[in-house]
This record gives sequence, structure tokens and C-alpha cells, in this order.
Amino acid sequence: MLKKNAFLLSVSLLMHSLVFAQVEPATPNASPEAKALLEFIYSLSGKYTLTGQHNFPAAKDNNSKFAATYIGKTPVIWSTDFGFAKEGDKDSYLKRWAMVEEAKRQNKKGAIVTLCWHAVPPTANEPITFQPLAGADPNALASVQGRLTDQQFQDILTPGTALNKKWMAQVDTIAFYLKQLQKAHIAILWRPYHEMNGNWFWWGNRTGQYSTQALYRQIFNRLVNYHKLNNLIWVWSVDRPTRAGMEFSNFYPGNNYLDILALDVYGSDFKQEYYDQLLALSQGKPITLGEVGTPPTPEILEKQPKWSYWIIWAGMTHNTPKKQFEALVNDPRVLGLNDAAYINAINPFREKTGQPKLSMTNPVDFSGEWVLNEDKSNLGAQGSGNLPHKLKIKQDENEVDIQRYFIEEWRDDRVIDDKMMLSGGETKSESYGTPRGTIAGLSTNLDTLNTTTTIIFNRGGQTAQMKTTEIWWLQNHGEELSISQSSVSPQGNRKIVMIYDRQ
Repeated sequence: MLKKNAFLLSVSLLMHSLVFAQVEPATPNASPEAKALLEFIYSLSGKYTLTGQHNFPAAKDNNSKFAATYIGKTPVIWSTDFGFAKEGDKDSYLKRWAMVEEAKRQNKKGAIVTLCWHAVPPTANEPITFQPLAGADPNALASVQGRLTDQQFQDILTPGTALNKKWMAQVDTIAFYLKQLQKAHIAILWRPYHEMNGNWFWWGNRTGQYSTQALYRQIFNRLVNYHKLNNLIWVWSVDRPTRAGMEFSNFYPGNNYLDILALDVYGSDFKQEYYDQLLALSQGKPITLGEVGTPPTPEILEKQPKWSYWIIWAGMTHNTPKKQFEALVNDPRVLGLNDAAYINAINPFREKTGQPKLSMTNPVDFSGEWVLNEDKSNLGAQGSGNLPHKLKIKQDENEVDIQRYFIEEWRDDRVIDDKMMLSGGETKSESYGTPRGTIAGLSTNLDTLNTTTTIIFNRGGQTAQMKTTEIWWLQNHGEELSISQSSVSPQGNRKIVMIYDRQ
């Protein structure tokens, strides 16, 4: 029996190695990172489905942070868009540099990065609107949604025309940012011209000689052959074929131009026929859910096990009841960023490209909005009078930014902006015009934050010192922030415990 088991294991390992030997990205001479990422996606097929969350261009990872709290798992995939809108809009195209930096940070923490682009039609300049404005010139489309004339679409695909040159310039701008990620050795799941079988975006639902699939091949050639981008995993993306003319095959650009096939699903419309049709078209390539309003239930995943990941669109996470997410969280096939199964699965591929292995222990993250619960706290005789009743916290791997809200009985809340570096160095600031220094750092187990704050007072030429130490930790499944505080000052010593509830 032992010999038989050993034989079967060796056959299994051999087949596994043969499968990955055949995994070659559509991009010629793909980067090691791109090859490793695609191999990893292949390895998931039929075994696991990764969680994912889209973030508005101006949101950095705020949508993902909300999803982590609401769902109970931190999404594996961080998704965003290159944007198209004006300054101040959630879809602002002016956030691209910040997106690049956030993508680097997400990759470092172990997340997978996917990017799409609500592309600007070559009939307009950035910024534009999502939908056409009332009274707009139909021959000068300046919105993501809307229809170009047949001649305009033909010109985009005809070398040498004004619209073709404008199209190239727009794509070249996006290529510049993609090259920054290539230089950083980050592989990208790249999903251009999504929902291409639909007729709502300017690029969509074109067939014949001047077709949507021809436009897809054109951007492939521009980015891969002209710009030599080799870090892109090409995700071909369609919507549900809910009416005649949206059939997947009408828009398929060919196996040489894609790595993954993606379907967008809203309204929980996970019909088995969509899955079966996409799977048949894939010829063994991975399939995924590029966008969803509501993720598939465990029952759907049982019947459709080869969805490699799903990505909830920004702003739609809380449209799904928490009870449904509980079922997904408890399903061993559905993986979050901090799940041991994900860490064990991704680490061999990270090692292949020289990336540091992910740890089973992840740093505690206090990000969120918190309100003091006096009933749960132990505040002593002085009560909550000089304590912040609300905290707004943003944390990354380097620092914690805090807004502390203090109740003023005669005016609006007094707000103090505070910052603590997590490197162990001292952060200097002022409190009521007096110097203050704070030293902060995470514990060895990365589950608590330890701070020491020293304030030097000068009264009538004499100096006095107040020293406060705090220990922060999360409890009750991350829904409560506990702060144990000890202070020593000329007015006496004080020891309290503040409990804040997550909002």
C-alpha cells in the first residue's frame, strides 16, 4: 500500500509539473512575476475561490478596508480603475500616481492587484463624465457611456487618422503608469474594455470588420509589442449574454490575446449556462468573476467551482446581507488574505520571484471609526471629561494617523490630528503650545500597539513633565478597541481602560 501511495503521489506531482510547464502568458517573454501569478491562478481552478474588492480611484484601499470589516475576511484581490473624472470625483483620473503607490503597498502585503480602465473616448480629453450630459454634441462624445458613430469607430482602428493618433496618445499615458509597476516587478491582472459585449460603453458591442475584438487586439499590440510591457496578465471581460447580439463568441479576440476569461454578474444572475458557455470557450484557461454586485453563494460555487476569484464592485459590499457573507467566510473554498490556506498556496509562487514569504501572523490594524463606550470602560473618578469620545484612525505599515474628537460643552467638538510612526522613532508635535514626543511600536506578536508620550510643561520658568503609556489591542472579533492607559504627572497618577466600539 505504501508503494502504491508513493507511486500515486509521484504521478500527481508529475502531472502538476506538466500542467505548469504549459502555462505561458499571452505576453511574449512575460516577466517572472507574471508567469508566477498566472501559474498561481491556474492552481486554484476547482479548488479555491479568492475574495476581491474594487476600490474607487480616489479611495486607495478604503473600500477593501470596509469589506474586511463587514465580510470578516480581508479581500485577497485589490482592484481599482485608472479613472476618467475631474478632481474631487471618486473616479478622478488625477489619482493615478497615488494608485501606483497603493498598488506597490498592496503587493508588498500579499494582495493581488487588478486594474481596469473606464477609457476616455478619443473624441474627448480628460476629464469626462460617466454618462453623456444633457444637450451634449452626439458627434463629440465626452463620456464613458455612449455611442460613437460608425465612422469614428472605424477611424480609431485605422492607422494615421486623427482619432487613431488620439487613441494611441491616451493609451500611451496609461502605459506610463503600467511601466512604473513593471519596474517595481509587480504583475497585474489587466482587464481592458470590460463588458465588451454590452452596448453601454463606447467601445462595446461592435462586430464586423471594425469590431470591439479588433480594438482589444489593438490595445494588446500597443502595450505588449510597442511598449514592451511584460508584467500584464490579460483578462478578457464580458457581461452576461442577456439578449441576442451579446454572445461571447462574437467578441472573443483569440487565445493568443488573453490569459483569463472574466464574466461580470449583477443581480445574483449566476445562470449555469453562462458558466458552461464561458468554460467551453476558455479551452482550459482560467475563468473568473471580474465584477459582481453580490458574490456567489456556497451553493453556486458547488455547481460552478472553477471561478478563480470574484471582485465586489466599489460601494456594493453592504448590499449583501452579513448572513450570506458568514456562509462564505466559513466555506473552506473561499480564501481571504490572512487565511492560512491562501498564505500556504501563494508563498511558493512568491518565492519563485524573490518576494518575501507571507507570514501567518499579520499586524493588527486599528483603522476605522470608533466611539467611546463609557459603560464598558473603566475610567475612574474623573470620568470621560478630558478623553476623546471618538477616534478616526487610518493605519498603514509605517504609521497611524488619528483624529481625536473631544466634546466641548460650549462649542463644536475640538479635534486633534495626531500621528504615530510605527518604526520605533519619536514623533514630535505640540499640545496646547507645549512640546510633545511620542514613541510607538507594535509588539513582537504584532497584536498590540505600545506607545509612550512625554509632554514637557513650562510654568513660570519651571518645567514639569507628564508621561503617558498606552497599550492598544482589538477584541470581540475586531469590533472593540481597548486602550489601557497609565499616566504620571504633577497632578498625580492615573490608570484607566478605554473601550471604543467600531462604527
